Amino acid sequence: MYIKKLNIENFKCFKGKFSIELNSGVNILVGNNETGKSTILEAIHLALRGVLNGRYLRNELSQYLFNNEVVNEYINSLKTDNPQPPPYILIEVFFDDIDFPMFEGNGNSEKIQECGLAFKIKFDDGFKDEYEDLITPAKINTIPVEYYKISWKSFAREPITSRSIPLKSVVIDSSSYRYQNGSDVYISRIIRDDLEISEKVNMAQAYRMLKEEFSKNDAIKEINRKITEKTKVSNKNLHISVDLSSSNSWETVLMTYLDEIPFHQIGKGEQCIIKTSLALEHEKSEEANMILIEEPECHLSHTKLNQLLKSIRGKCDEKQILISTHSSFVANKLGLEHLIFLSNSKVAMLKDLTADTQKFFQKLPGYQTLRLILCQKALLVEGPSDELIVQKAYMKNNEGRLPIEEGIDVISVGLSFKRFLEIAKKLKHPVAVITDNDGDYDVNIIKKYADYSSEEYIKICADNRNPLKTLEYQFVDANKNQLEVLRKALVIKESTYDTEEKVIKYMIDNKTTWALRVFESNEDVNYPKYIFKAVKWCNE
Repeated sequence: MYIKKLNIENFKCFKGKFSIELNSGVNILVGNNETGKSTILEAIHLALRGVLNGRYLRNELSQYLFNNEVVNEYINSLKTDNPQPPPYILIEVFFDDIDFPMFEGNGNSEKIQECGLAFKIKFDDGFKDEYEDLITPAKINTIPVEYYKISWKSFAREPITSRSIPLKSVVIDSSSYRYQNGSDVYISRIIRDDLEISEKVNMAQAYRMLKEEFSKNDAIKEINRKITEKTKVSNKNLHISVDLSSSNSWETVLMTYLDEIPFHQIGKGEQCIIKTSLALEHEKSEEANMILIEEPECHLSHTKLNQLLKSIRGKCDEKQILISTHSSFVANKLGLEHLIFLSNSKVAMLKDLTADTQKFFQKLPGYQTLRLILCQKALLVEGPSDELIVQKAYMKNNEGRLPIEEGIDVISVGLSFKRFLEIAKKLKHPVAVITDNDGDYDVNIIKKYADYSSEEYIKICADNRNPLKTLEYQFVDANKNQLEVLRKALVIKESTYDTEEKVIKYMIDNKTTWALRVFESNEDVNYPKYIFKAVKWCNE
């Protein structure tokens, strides 16, 4: 059994309805910060377990779970004659087609016969009168979560609990560190969840015996005597002891050690590996069908990360895995065919691309795999010389700042512009192509990019004059009235390169060299208009 589809509505970064389809095996979520990768993991675990950040949500309701734009629209509407109803959060989980009557029905937002469940945080109509009094006149500036309730139902409209859900999830989050009295809460929870009831009882009894031995110690008795004598607050004795206020006090005060070193004092990379290994090995992980892993690359060297990924692959057979990452290494090791791209609340899967494009990206080495979607805007160029000149033009127009400093990535893609544009079109991700016309503007630009040029988030930038067929011709033309300045930037002699044709030939014969010299030069050279068109688009 696995999750084939997830709907999220008004939860954290997702305004309105967001849908994502998942593979039955490995799913690798990639995208820039704030695109919702972690939120998707949280939503799944919340819908299956009712748990967020290790705590049951029933007592942890907060306005900050709701999308901020939705909250502001609601608050502002209360000041008008047409107030909106209190917003809600909806998480719908669609299971694959199996015979599970309790979860089969059309009780979902799409009103279709499916197997799944709906987890909803909504206003409790039982407080309607109190609420009306509260907003008339408007007395609130926040969502009144005290009037909210959690509705947890199957698509058959039957109330459910986490125990009745046939699909279980476990979260492995090595990117966060939460300590309480020096004890790592995350690893304590893993150990606690792996214990049988009898073992928990034995642990509590052993801890109680420790408390009794502590109280019987002569040094502690003397200290408590002095405290009692010096304190005249009441007739009762004031003394120090070990916390036994609840039966599970040991969970928060006992400390985990590694080779006699407190767990929180060892390296963070080692902590990541141990936490992940424990989570994969413990009993609830073995029962879980869905493994949710948050940024496994955190704090790990290349070698350690390799070991961790091998462990994940080896111990998660026959399970559905959802991993969020910024690492191309993680994506490459676990299989690029499992990539899910996130950008601007849009989703594209590598398997949705054409077969040729899939093969292209599967073979593409290094971080090129993810660069396109991990930037705010991308400028695609053909080669290293184009990359240098575009960056220099951007710096000239932006007070010396490199484009990458402002979230704009200049990516050299050879002649594979359309491969990247295919992804950009599916994700509606802002991309500009800066390219040569190669002597035929109509064929090489107009016709070649006809499927993409009409998209508002895609810009195709090229010179429409056929004789100026490459960057070298265009660059010399832009500086034809100041050839001496250009020669200085190129570090060439006028006596040797006394004509435009000779300067162009030098540049063609020394592509990367001339571009690097211009990039490093302080000479005020001019840049082709089509390049500045792309630069201006970046600043819009």
